[in-house]
Amino acid sequence: MDNLGACVFASWQPGIGDPTPLGWLTVMLYALVAGLAFRVAGRVSFPLETRCRERSFWMIVGILMVLLAVNKQLDLQSALTATGRCLAKMQGWYEDRRTVQKDFLIGLAALAAVFLAAILAMLRGSWSRTGLAVVGLVFVCGFVMMRAVGFHHFDKMLGVPVMGIRANGILEWTGPVLIAISGFALLRKNNFSQSVW
Repeated sequence: MDNLGACVFASWQPGIGDPTPLGWLTVMLYALVAGLAFRVAGRVSFPLETRCRERSFWMIVGILMVLLAVNKQLDLQSALTATGRCLAKMQGWYEDRRTVQKDFLIGLAALAAVFLAAILAMLRGSWSRTGLAVVGLVFVCGFVMMRAVGFHHFDKMLGVPVMGIRANGILEWTGPVLIAISGFALLRKNNFSQSVW
């Protein structure tokens, strides 16, 4: 096909990407964690010296969770994969696509490392309050990287059941759950300190 758009839409259509109960539960989880992150950013009384940075961190987390909720059902990473496949075929490098996938993964990993390094620098002096949420964010970034690359053996591994649940679900839920635990702990501690005073 000469037309990239026609090629992409031949293998990907916008619509509900994961209409299963687990898919919708995952969307709800992302949405709930987003709401929790925005609540933490707006309600928790952080120490004055880190207040702006911690609130910014929680706003970033909230925005990221909203984007992941939207992507979960629009399946945009599949559109990205279809675009790459179509470009490879149209430009004649489909046989060498593994090299390009590897380079893409390296670039994506570098971007994730820069993002996480910036987050770590932003949160200096607040590890006792944000450490668990950052670990959750690392899980989220790792999962997003694995899904974005779309290597066949990664997809196979993510479909393996663990205790009756696909590894995909366990890996996808780990990061948001850790972030939620951190957020709830901050809100609880904040409410307790306000009630004491």
